[in-house]
Amino acid sequence: MRPFDPPWQFLRTASVSSLGHFELSRLNHAANLRKEIATLLDEWLEESVSALLARWLIDHHKLIRAASDERTPEIASFSTQFSVAPSAPRARPRKSSPDGGGKRPYAVVR
Repeated sequence: MRPFDPPWQFLRTASVSSLGHFELSRLNHAANLRKEIATLLDEWLEESVSALLARWLIDHHKLIRAASDERTPEIASFSTQFSVAPSAPRARPRKSSPDGGGKRPYAVVR
């Protein structure tokens, strides 16, 4: 990690406008770093999950090979646990308005 060493000479002599631009550029850089970190965390998580799955398959290799024709409850529960797809947003009835009219009878739940 590099030491924090702001450009003191510039900061002491800069105009308010220049300081504002400097502030915005640092905030922009910080936001870009946050995005990069989030991307790296997602990638790390995916790689860790892949490694854990490989470890589980290694640990249960004999069981999986022995049950190639007939799935055991353990394998079935593992595979169904991860095969459930997220459901699409569902529509639900909206409360009717006091005047009884409404152009949209359903609202999408997100």
